[in-house]
Amino acid sequence: MRIDSDHLPIWGWILIAIILFVQSSWLFKDAQENNANPWIWGIWGLIQAPTPFIIYLFVVKKIHKKNERSS
Repeated sequence: MRIDSDHLPIWGWILIAIILFVQSSWLFKDAQENNANPWIWGIWGLIQAPTPFIIYLFVVKKIHKKNERSS
């Protein structure tokens, strides 16, 4: 069964909007704490999911851990 945007119920659109907003907010706040371009991560988090979240975890969190060890 194929579901396209014409047949997606309103609760589906609302759920997608909530997921994108929560992801974007978390990325923005965490990137702000880590000084990692929060606006870029926040805007990218609003555009799609879950790719920005996964890349953020691998790139920013991993780099942040390395910087703490070398200090």
